Amino acid sequence: MEVVITTAGRAAQLAADVIARAITRNARAVLGVATGSTPLGVYTELGRRVSAGELSLREARAFALDEYVGLPAGDPRSYRQVIADEFVAQVDIEPDAVLAPDGAAHDLVAACADYERRIAEAGGVDVQLLGIGSDGHIAFNEPGSSLASRTRVKTLTDQTRRDNARFFDDDLAAVPWHCVTQGLGTIMEARHIVLLAFGEAKAEALHQLVEGAVSARWPATVLQHHPHVTVLCDEAAASRLELADYYRETFANKPVWQSL
Repeated sequence: MEVVITTAGRAAQLAADVIARAITRNARAVLGVATGSTPLGVYTELGRRVSAGELSLREARAFALDEYVGLPAGDPRSYRQVIADEFVAQVDIEPDAVLAPDGAAHDLVAACADYERRIAEAGGVDVQLLGIGSDGHIAFNEPGSSLASRTRVKTLTDQTRRDNARFFDDDLAAVPWHCVTQGLGTIMEARHIVLLAFGEAKAEALHQLVEGAVSARWPATVLQHHPHVTVLCDEAAASRLELADYYRETFANKPVWQSL
């Protein structure tokens, strides 16, 4: 696991660099896209590069991490719509090449299995973007999630619902109780994982992720077992890291031939 302590703006550029290299190697690369405020800078930077003719995602494919259960198609608060507005609209990827879990399916269990099948048929995810919740969740894998879990229906914690109420006009009652999410085992199959964390509210979760014990109490800690994870964080999120100086030194002295 490589930890890079930088600014949010620079982190967005570095994450975009990772995606651009994946596209250079394979124009049909498969991306894993996340929602929330954390990855927005990455999508803006990708959009800038596409507009400038520096990058094209025209042949790429993408899979979203999760979706609320019960929101109708086209609901502006659905993650499918957020990805369409914040990612697809800024780049040149084909809208039909971007898939999300179906939280409105009549048979949610079958829909989860179908989503796993679609990811496998695409050849798996090359670069997966992630954020992290203040309680250590990634995607909607709440504390207590199985470290081997697959795409499934989950019940959201009260903390997650409160954190997300801002997207529902601060109406907690309007926030769904359930979601469909890629499991930790599913996420771990991505070839390169890029996790972004900004702000003091993420400091304890980031500390546990990087330096804590692997535990379902902090689901993101499963990433310690992944062979290629890049953590991009700002100073506030890094404030609880005991080895912060070492992470700064290793990045400052990174071999010129070694990319993220």
